[in-house]
Amino acid sequence: MPKMMFRLDLSKPMEEQAHPGHNRWHPDIPAAFSVEPGTAFRMDCKDWTDGQISNNDDPSDIRDVNLSRVHVLSGPVYVNGAEPGDLLVVDILDIGAFQGEEWGFNGIFSKENGGSFLTDHYPEAAKSIWDFEGIYTTSRHVPGVKFAGVIHPGLIGVAPSMELLNKWNEREKALLETDPDRVPTLANLPNPERAVLGTLKGAEFDRVAKEGARTVPPRENGGNCDIKNLSKGSRIFFPVFVDGAKLSVGDLHFSQGDGEITFCGGIEMAGWIDLKVDVIKGGMEKYNITENPVFKPGPVEPNYNDFLVFEGISVDEKSGKQHYLDATLAYRRACLNAIEYMKTLGYTGEQAYMILSTAPIEGRINGIVDIPNACCTVAIPTQIFDKNILPK
Repeated sequence: MPKMMFRLDLSKPMEEQAHPGHNRWHPDIPAAFSVEPGTAFRMDCKDWTDGQISNNDDPSDIRDVNLSRVHVLSGPVYVNGAEPGDLLVVDILDIGAFQGEEWGFNGIFSKENGGSFLTDHYPEAAKSIWDFEGIYTTSRHVPGVKFAGVIHPGLIGVAPSMELLNKWNEREKALLETDPDRVPTLANLPNPERAVLGTLKGAEFDRVAKEGARTVPPRENGGNCDIKNLSKGSRIFFPVFVDGAKLSVGDLHFSQGDGEITFCGGIEMAGWIDLKVDVIKGGMEKYNITENPVFKPGPVEPNYNDFLVFEGISVDEKSGKQHYLDATLAYRRACLNAIEYMKTLGYTGEQAYMILSTAPIEGRINGIVDIPNACCTVAIPTQIFDKNILPK
């Protein structure tokens, strides 16, 4: 078994751990440990909220979650010999839940606190708890479905350089200023509240907390990409921006649909992950991988082969306004069409919404050339239901 290099106590918040992780991106966050290229190791990960969500039927913890806290990440890992311009090669060897903690949660966030992909249709907070039994999961809050999970890290990435960090903050600030009062907000700018920065203290902590980028969106360093097929057996090639690369990981999901559309969107869980790292010297220039990671999916995924597929086009569902090849709008319409159909199966809109966010649905951009409508689809595996869901 890979050597345990980052152990956590689930009863303690991240800053009280023996080896605290972090919840901001910054090149000056100290590494938690170092490894040689070619090394395999294990890390514990808390759930992305740092334990704010309880295994109960009350959604108030989803409604009131402190988003300044997220995401709590394990690491950073300093890979000896990695330098800017290299590629960091990361193999995901295995992932699992902690013994005795075989459960996870999904949540629709309230519009006033983060929102979600369909926040104008589902503005209130809701929660579902999912129990794990081997590779399968079920929920007392969403009856009649059972599916195999594709366990994966929602968030894995390397540290930015100071130049790259400044670029992030400048461009996101400019976006926010186009509509500063929007709810939900257009971007989450640096915020020192509830920052966790490894072992930093004093003036250095204050400086990094003020400058550090939030971990909420994906960026050039990888980060919170929420790719459901980035699971065990996958290999990722990260561009390296700082000495040691400073790899971090967290936000584990037992399962997720394409898009993670409820925002708290996969089945969020605490657990462990086994990784192996290596370095390709000068790999960024050699392979023209200069800004965003590249990955090769692993061979592990649920064996579902029968789907009911819902289409959506880029016409606004409320105003009827025609948009030009808007794939985001088309995907939203496909999701809404699927939800309306699942209501005829006896589900509430919220339950159907959470099925799309947790089950291994397949989202596709099918057409973005036929003006003026983009076409996107959502494919739901029919085998996850305990009854025939086709129209009769």
